[in-house]
Amino acid sequence: MTLLKWALLFFLVSVVAGVLGFTGISAASADIARILFYIFLVIFLVLLILGLTIFRV
Repeated sequence: MTLLKWALLFFLVSVVAGVLGFTGISAASADIARILFYIFLVIFLVLLILGLTIFRV
């Protein structure tokens, strides 16, 4: 869950920077948030598939 929290934090930084007019910082933090979210999603799906198949008793 830490990875998802970091993604949300970077998303919030992106929104605040965008509102204040810092477009470069906003775009960079949005890219970081997107990458972290995709990494979280991949890890979640792998663990979900493993949980449903291999680790079933």
